[in-house]
Parts: sequence; C-alpha cells; structure tokens
Amino acid sequence: MYNNNAFKLGVFSPNCSGGMAISTVPESWDANWENNLALAKMLDEAGIEFILPIARWVGYGGETNFQGSNLETIAWCSGLLASTKNITVFATAHTSFHHPIVAAKMFATMDHISKGRFGLNIVCGWNAQEYEMFNIKLPDEHEVRYEYGQEWFDIINRIWTNDNPFNWNGKYFSLKNVQGDPKPYGQNIPPIMNAGSSNEGQEFAARNANYLFTVLIDLESGAANVKSFKERTAKLNRDVGVFTTTYVVCRPTQDEAEEYHNFYANEKADWPAVDQLMKLQGLHSQSFPPEAFTQFRNRFAAGHGVYPLVGNPDYIADEMEKIYKAGYAGTTITFVNYLEEFPYFRDEVLPRLESKGLRTSPIT
Repeated sequence: MYNNNAFKLGVFSPNCSGGMAISTVPESWDANWENNLALAKMLDEAGIEFILPIARWVGYGGETNFQGSNLETIAWCSGLLASTKNITVFATAHTSFHHPIVAAKMFATMDHISKGRFGLNIVCGWNAQEYEMFNIKLPDEHEVRYEYGQEWFDIINRIWTNDNPFNWNGKYFSLKNVQGDPKPYGQNIPPIMNAGSSNEGQEFAARNANYLFTVLIDLESGAANVKSFKERTAKLNRDVGVFTTTYVVCRPTQDEAEEYHNFYANEKADWPAVDQLMKLQGLHSQSFPPEAFTQFRNRFAAGHGVYPLVGNPDYIADEMEKIYKAGYAGTTITFVNYLEEFPYFRDEVLPRLESKGLRTSPIT
C-alpha cells in the first residue's frame, strides 16, 4: 500500500457471489475459494496494491440472491495472505460483530502471517437486516454508530501500542486487565481504511484511517468532495488518501464494451435483487426524478451503484487519469468475471497507466 505508484489499484468484493454485478448472466462471478486464490495470485504478480472484501451476512434475494454466498473476510484474508507475496489484503470487520480484544489478536496474527501485508477496513454498520440476524439493534443515529466504532478502535489501538495491562471503562465497553501480544508485525499499525460518505463517517476516517473509501458519482462533485475532506484532515494534521470504487467493462472497441454492458446490466439484470439493495440503502424512486432514478438503478445493476468505466483500453486509462486528477489516490475495480476479464485489463490498461506516469511496472 505504501509503494510509489501515484494511482493505486485494488480489486473489490471477489469474496461475494456476483462480485458487484447484479446479473443473471452465466459468467457471473462464482466466489469460491479456488477462484479467489487464483485471482489473488494473478493480482499479486501484476503488481496490484490490494484486495478489499465486502463483509456480507445476508444476500439480496432475487433470482441470484446477489452476494448471498460469501467467504468470511477474516478467514479469507488469512488464507490469501499466506498464499501471496507482495499484495496487501484487507479484512473488512463490522465493529459490532467482533469483540475488540479478539479482533486485535486476530488482526495482529494475520499481520504476522504476511509479514506486514494485512490491512483493516472498519465498518460501523448500515444493513439493519444483518444486525437483526445477530439480534443487535442498529442505532438509527449515524453519530452513535461511529461513537461505538471509535471506542472499539481505541481499544484495539491501545492493545497494539501498550505493553502493560489496562482497564477500560467506557460508554460501550467495560474491560479489566486487558492485554494482547503479539503486536502487529514490526510494531507498525496496519493500514486502516474506512468507507464513509456521511459527515460522521468522514470525520471518523479523518481521525483514524490512512484511506477514506468513498463513492464517486461524477468527477466534478468528486473533486469537490476530495478537496473538502483534505481540508478536514489538514486541521487534524493528518494526511489521509481518498479512494473510490469503479466497475470495469473493457473491450477492444467502445461498441463492444457498451454492448456487453447493456447485455449484462440491463437485459440480464436481476431487478428484484437490485431493488432490494437500493431499498436497504434508502434509495427509493420517490427520491429521484424518473430519469435519474432509472440511470442510477442501471448503475446498481451494473456494479452496485459505483462509478462506471465502460470502453476500450484508451478510454479506461483516460478515465482513470481523470479520477487521479480529481484528487483520488486510487480506485478499486470490479468485473463481471474477475478471472476472465482482469488479464485483458492487465495487458492493455496497466501499460497505458504506466505511460501516463501513474504507475510503474511491477518488480519480478
């Protein structure tokens, strides 16, 4: 994560069935272990910086039950770290589902397995359906979720940096004689990522994270959001990189890319699953003009609502350069089928990014 590439790349959500594409096409991503392992090794050899999973516990229904089959991120992360050489692998952890003492030990263990390549993506909660399954009440107020998350992470941080046992009497945790060894590998805190678009989420990332992970709607508003967030972190004397996320349909010609995009994300979309996901995220048709809702709905079918990169290799590289110039430190990418589509991206787009000075060739 701390290499010299100006624009970093990660792959998002390969641990979940369907990846990010809510489609019924037969080539939709099968998130089994064999596919994830093969993908991780391919990404490692290509010099991709990181892999980022989604921690999912309940699928979204429809014909595909989108993301209903998923590999738990901590066990998944451990296996991939033990099987790769250079790439950073993040575990995505819900603060309410992992006790901080246990979490601190698990995360430090993974960091030692990989000799410092473990990353932590902190999730403070949004999916009420999943919380109900755990019989945990998801607070309605964003500030309460992040207040809980802050105390959770403060305990982990203290375990990682403190050599003496300590007691903890907070609002959410009461702990006695807390201790934990080993510390993270080399006594270095692993890279911390936090996804947030709300004020509370971005404030949490500004205080605690190395990277904010946020949705890009369009380049103009995205550049303004990055600028605003950088001003926020500067007041805290911190430098936090901003990442976004994209889905990629890259083909030799623009027409081929757009044709496939329409096929899997319109003609073969799993619309009941799309609508369930949008409903859970509070995105209702009444909140948008009809044309805007239709456009956003299609983007959800194509890639969970994230920024689209659909075109030939020159177009994809040019769009990534625009994202970089908007202030982003990097982006994640997803495909309908990661193993089938990443090699073409690797062979055609990565060299173009290198020629733009955004990346360098991996050391082999």
